[in-house]
Amino acid sequence: MFMMVGVSLAAHSSLAQEAAPSSNQSTQMDSAEIVVPPSSLRPELSKAYGIVMLDYQVVPVSGNQSIDLIGFHLLNQMNDSLYLGVGGYAPLLNGEYGGFMAFDVNAHVQHKIVGNVFVDGGLSAGGGGGGKSVQHSKILSGTGGFYKGYLGLGYELKDFSFGVNVAKIKFINSAIDHSQLNLYFQVPFSYPIGSYASSGGALSPPVMSNMQADLTDSGENIMTIGLDNFSQIKPEGLNKGVINLADLQFSHFVSRNNYAFFGPGVGVRGLPLYNQVLGGFGRRVQLSPRVNVLGQIALGSGGYAPDTMNTGAGLLVYPKLSVEYLLDKNFGVALSGGYMLAPTGSSKNYTFGAALNYHIHSLPDDLGIDAAAGGFYRGYRINLFQQTETQVTFKNKARGEINLLSLQVDNLVDEYIYIPMQIAVAYSAYLGYPGYGELLTGVGLQNKFSKDGQHQLFGQLLVGTNVHGPILKYGVGLNYGLNDRLAIYGLAGQTLALDKVKFKTDYLGLGVTYRFSVPGW
Repeated sequence: MFMMVGVSLAAHSSLAQEAAPSSNQSTQMDSAEIVVPPSSLRPELSKAYGIVMLDYQVVPVSGNQSIDLIGFHLLNQMNDSLYLGVGGYAPLLNGEYGGFMAFDVNAHVQHKIVGNVFVDGGLSAGGGGGGKSVQHSKILSGTGGFYKGYLGLGYELKDFSFGVNVAKIKFINSAIDHSQLNLYFQVPFSYPIGSYASSGGALSPPVMSNMQADLTDSGENIMTIGLDNFSQIKPEGLNKGVINLADLQFSHFVSRNNYAFFGPGVGVRGLPLYNQVLGGFGRRVQLSPRVNVLGQIALGSGGYAPDTMNTGAGLLVYPKLSVEYLLDKNFGVALSGGYMLAPTGSSKNYTFGAALNYHIHSLPDDLGIDAAAGGFYRGYRINLFQQTETQVTFKNKARGEINLLSLQVDNLVDEYIYIPMQIAVAYSAYLGYPGYGELLTGVGLQNKFSKDGQHQLFGQLLVGTNVHGPILKYGVGLNYGLNDRLAIYGLAGQTLALDKVKFKTDYLGLGVTYRFSVPGW
């Protein structure tokens, strides 16, 4: 209810699984071998692996109805047994917890013990919050910080794995503090990856040939930045007006026109504390070279206090139709309409919105061109950092510090410009309540990266939303390279409210960056 934002984007690893031409050894993930050609023609790409994990647990809560939590985790494989990543939790069917949400970073270990049976375990920590009402959120979620530990067994099949854990989850100073069974389902994935220093460089013909032979799905992705509007139908809660949202969506095409997607959304006006996280499947119909129609169906969780907007236990169903006009091969604008309902509550809404789509093409087939047309290495940075907002003032009064767990993904447009997308969730209370969060995007400028230099300076301007509504966030920072893939990340700046709300804070951030490139066209 009170929690703002999150998404689960994972830090990537350059785990290469290569074999000599005469080798018949398969990778740990039973994936196809990558044959190494002569050194003069050797592709500069390797292959990285990970798993998408969904889990479900019912957590008894002292003095309250049990809360059931669906978890989504994106984990990248670091070695034979260790995975690192990020994830989130939201309620579905029990009680009146619509809007409760939590996000974390986690370390997961998984190792086969006999046949297809494996043992697994992990630790995670993060922040979140929610409850039946604003006051109840303090009882249910405490300060907002939480940790989870788990241990169990799983069974691996050809295309997926499943298992059960005993899990302990605890929110600091709250009613959520219990051990229970945790059921889970995993799907492995892999992707081509290159060095960060290659960003912007041309793909060589051997690399393109290797990609075409090795990758079987579309390789196309879309990053969507949207504004959505909910027009409530006969609302029973205290809030009866139109709710304006900002949302992000990441879509991956599993074939030329079919895609899976995931994304968060938060209120900007009308109900700034509203939040949701959705995932599902969609299909694209191309009406012309520049016009697409996209239909999708989403399931997820979200809302606010049930007495304000009644989404019940939190489960949401959201079908939506969009019409997109492509400005060029990478950018498109879209208008959308849909219908969102909460099956366990009374909330029903007509929706309408607009969005900017950024298409990321990883295979030339996505554009209907031949590989000989040429491609390039598209650079990315994934920054995971602790962020402390200091000198916080609201309504001209000092409000202490806010400590946040923050994730920012930088998509390099060229050598000097990047598009940042940042989510941050507090693990300390703000104004006495858990659940402060921020969702932002914008533009960044940086100096040209040098293979021989350890420093890369940057400055960025972000717009987004927090618990009070629209905000502007600007700052400057530094990446100090440890090697091609890893860097120390630091930044400092200021956050200001864009509305008449008198909110202002300075901030400092320190963490790590994982940087890499992937093929693009």
